[in-house]
Amino acid sequence: MQCDTLIVSDVHLGSPLAMARELHHLLSTSTFNRLILLGDIFSDLNFRRLTSEHWKVISLIRKLSNPKRNVEVVWVEGNHDADLTQVMEHLIGVKVFQQYEWVWNGKKCIAMHGHQFDGLYAENKLPWFNGLITEIHIRLQRLGILKKWLPTILDKFHTHYGRLTKKVAEGAFHVATEEQADYVFCGHTHQTHFERKGTIEYYNTGSWVSQTKGTYIVLGDSGVFLQEFEMDE
Repeated sequence: MQCDTLIVSDVHLGSPLAMARELHHLLSTSTFNRLILLGDIFSDLNFRRLTSEHWKVISLIRKLSNPKRNVEVVWVEGNHDADLTQVMEHLIGVKVFQQYEWVWNGKKCIAMHGHQFDGLYAENKLPWFNGLITEIHIRLQRLGILKKWLPTILDKFHTHYGRLTKKVAEGAFHVATEEQADYVFCGHTHQTHFERKGTIEYYNTGSWVSQTKGTYIVLGDSGVFLQEFEMDE
């Protein structure tokens, strides 16, 4: 695959359900000028949970960020990897943003993770909540038969309470309107979503965990598209 910009989010490296092998295949077989890692690339700060497949993804990102590759690699901070800014900038060589803006085909684009519009994170309520849910989620994923259904239920509770998909979209449209952007991209909800209001287009990348196929966004000569990963890409 070849495109101008490739956007992925919510990989949650460190989780047993992270689709690291599939993401590595996508990144290593695609050609792009810009890679945007749109938050929650890690599940938490416990790097002992990272498998060899997870480390391969990290190593590939580090290689892509080498100036000799002529690829702009951008990391937009999510709620799960909020404390990894210095690690990403120094260990991997990727600059970290709260909100990233760029121009594509003469159009202004904005990328942010989306947790800014989620009440628990935006207002810093119950700061222990995210870590607790992450720990429970990962432990349940390791319990054999429970792995088939209970983590998915918990994940949906974690990411969809309060009609979160709609809340993130509304927040993104508000920012895009205020900053006169044409496109706005978010993650966080783990659900792909497209919506248009006036001249503004909103896209949510979906995730690479707890589902059958990873999803991502491409910006290319033919426009902006939400895609599902296929191993033969």
